[in-house]
Amino acid sequence: MTMEREREREENGIHGQELQERKTVTTMWRICLNDNDSMPTSNMDSFKVGNADEDARVLKEAGEVLAAGGTVAFPTETVYGLGADAGNTAAVEQIFAAKGRPSDNPLIVHISDLSQLEDLVLGVNDTERRLMEAYWPGPLTLVLPVKPSAVSPRVTAGLDTVAIRMPDHKVALALISAAGCPLAAPSANRSGRPSPTLASHVFEDLAGSIDGILDGGPAGVGVESTVVQVGQDGAVTVLRPGGVTEEQLAAIAASVQRDPALTRAGGTDSPAPRSPGMKYTHYAPKGALCIVQGRTADAVSAKIQAELDAAKARGEKTGVLSFDEHIGHYRADVVVSLGSLAAPEEAAKRLYAGLRQFDEEGATFLLAESCPEKGLGAAVMNRLLKAAGHHILLADEMD
Repeated sequence: MTMEREREREENGIHGQELQERKTVTTMWRICLNDNDSMPTSNMDSFKVGNADEDARVLKEAGEVLAAGGTVAFPTETVYGLGADAGNTAAVEQIFAAKGRPSDNPLIVHISDLSQLEDLVLGVNDTERRLMEAYWPGPLTLVLPVKPSAVSPRVTAGLDTVAIRMPDHKVALALISAAGCPLAAPSANRSGRPSPTLASHVFEDLAGSIDGILDGGPAGVGVESTVVQVGQDGAVTVLRPGGVTEEQLAAIAASVQRDPALTRAGGTDSPAPRSPGMKYTHYAPKGALCIVQGRTADAVSAKIQAELDAAKARGEKTGVLSFDEHIGHYRADVVVSLGSLAAPEEAAKRLYAGLRQFDEEGATFLLAESCPEKGLGAAVMNRLLKAAGHHILLADEMD
């Protein structure tokens, strides 16, 4: 564990002994609301195999856990989230404890119906309303002025705003309704680890620290929601790129700009983040990851292979994240495909599972190709940069 991570845990009052005392039995449910019989199952202990007839019972049981102040991980169209009653401080604190999440990192509140907004926020302007009409349910989070005492202060991290979204996933919407309250729900992984796109990823990170996991199959988009804040003039600032692209936002908003903080590497000495994902290193594999950029694909491939060969010679187990157009160029212990460079949605779906594959196979030295920051490529590069701690190698320096 790095000194930075140790400081983050100390700030949040999270210690290994406290987590050990919290150990509990994590119930696994399978949910079939999407009528997808091909959804992967698991042989994990206490896993409950569901079918369409049992969905109501499963949702009732999971909803009761949440209503009683417990924590349940559930699928969304982006990644798996770890939910708790957004108005219950004791419940929300369990999220921070299970994840080892820094206390100044705000949480996104998930709702299942627009009527829930009235109790949460002071108001919604015209641009925000048009964005909701276009992209809710969906992978878009809006940072809005919070009503006093509407949610736990732990959710907002002391800010006067709250981040809210309505997920586009039948299981997520049904669970929020069953719980009878909006759910605070960051990604269901240990803080800093790659986000979970399968229930098995959640189990790997959080089993024994949370009350339940709803397995609804693989997540769809694969990266978290886009987080935006809208000015009174209708200008949209992107605080975190995600499943709704800047191009899509520009079709509705007067203007779209990226928050300058997105270009800086986060650190514990930076200001308090206005949304999740702005400050701390996220999504990181256990091995050392670096992104390679250059003027040409050939220069990038040559630089990556030279670095892989040097790492192999010094005893490292090597890994590379590559797009299919170049994947045949590489000799490494672990080679992970991000799909076609022309289809960034493939990279979004594969990224987190690929980072976890490196961990599963024990890779210690990792390199990744970059991609154009257009469409979903902006979200992919944001997550890669976070995972690599903004460490970049320039291929052209070989010349």
